[in-house]
Amino acid sequence: MTRNKNKNERRKYPRIEQRLPFQVLANGYDFVTNTQNVSCVGAYCRVDKYIPPFTKVTIKLSLPLIMANVKKTDSNVECKGVVIRTEDEASGGFNIAIFFNEIKSSQREKISQYVSQLLPQGTFASRSIN
Repeated sequence: MTRNKNKNERRKYPRIEQRLPFQVLANGYDFVTNTQNVSCVGAYCRVDKYIPPFTKVTIKLSLPLIMANVKKTDSNVECKGVVIRTEDEASGGFNIAIFFNEIKSSQREKISQYVSQLLPQGTFASRSIN
């Protein structure tokens, strides 16, 4: 059995390694951080305080979108999510994976558009995210 070496191709929605301004609100704490990677269904980031898996969070994400290949505009995305994985970081803090479980389709489309801009041509076929 031949296994594809590009594990990203197994994903339904592409994920990119990108540092973006990211705010996580959880249990009365407000974490301002950057994403390590992001897709239209979730993000991975580092925080200073432990957030247990299954914790509900509110997310604010700032995306630099390129419109008509000419202008750059920032676009903000807000949604609800749930922490699906928490890992100790060797240098201190915690890496958390967040699944966006309550996100409007217009907000998800903004992320999808941003991710698509940074993917090599032909990497993923265009997919409907509704």
